[in-house]
Amino acid sequence: MCVIAFAAMRSTHRLPPAILLMGPTASGKTAVAMALADRFPVDLVSVDSAQVFRDMDIGTAKPNQATLARYPHRLVDLISPEESYSAARFRADALAAMAEITAAGKVPLLVGGTMLYFRSLLHGLADLPQADAALRAQIDAEAALVGWPALHAKLALFDPSTAARLHPTDSQRIQRALEICRLSGRPMSELLAASDRQHPPCDFLSIGLLPSARAVLHERIAHRFDAMLLAGLDDEVRMLRDKYRLHLGLPSMRCVGYRQTWEAQDGTIPKMELRDRGIFATRQLAKRQITWLTNSFTAENYDCLDPALADKVAARVAGFLGA
Repeated sequence: MCVIAFAAMRSTHRLPPAILLMGPTASGKTAVAMALADRFPVDLVSVDSAQVFRDMDIGTAKPNQATLARYPHRLVDLISPEESYSAARFRADALAAMAEITAAGKVPLLVGGTMLYFRSLLHGLADLPQADAALRAQIDAEAALVGWPALHAKLALFDPSTAARLHPTDSQRIQRALEICRLSGRPMSELLAASDRQHPPCDFLSIGLLPSARAVLHERIAHRFDAMLLAGLDDEVRMLRDKYRLHLGLPSMRCVGYRQTWEAQDGTIPKMELRDRGIFATRQLAKRQITWLTNSFTAENYDCLDPALADKVAARVAGFLGA
């Protein structure tokens, strides 16, 4: 579709149009995004907290170089695995990318499964206290003694709303929520609710990809993790450990698949359990993503298992853009 035609369709929107394509891992988001890029004047923006890391390709299901050459994704390969990337930085980067895309006469298509990033984009960020290394170490020490489920129960006493949406073993998010409670004296959910929410100046079409049969999504997850193992996930983690100064506390190494592979390499878990643990962790991730998508967003949902998924989403996008 040419830019002139796009300029005509933009006249039907009071604000510049933008599309959000959200879904759990293995729901086929990338395939749908590429199908839309073949039909409409869209530029892709990745919404994935793992794909921001350079050299982490296999375990993040990052599109290969040939795919990225044909379908460029913004906000991929931004930082070293030694670094951290926040929701606040994502929001700033995404808004800048969206402005550039719109100025070039195209439509931003934001695709991914990091629901916190989508939320930060749409609603802004609360004024949360900065990370406190000493307090985090204290919380980690508590977890080592009593376990993360016990700390999750403790969080439920201070902040039941936040605890309700976190899995009892989601160590990273439980740690952050407890840290915020102890530093601010207020529940994280209260701070988020009181935040000055600023909606971006865009006309959004939010599309969710959800499975009609959870068991089939689980099969997809298992097949994909097996493919990662065959593609050399173990070698990729060894390369990362040789190339960078890494430890299991870093966000990059907390990513699903990487933590389990690291632990298998170190003998913390039996190597024969790597596959099952990796698949289980990925299923838990998908469960959290589905919970976020169904409870925290107003999206038009499509069955990600539908063979005609791409065509149905494309028809909706055509109507949205007036194409």
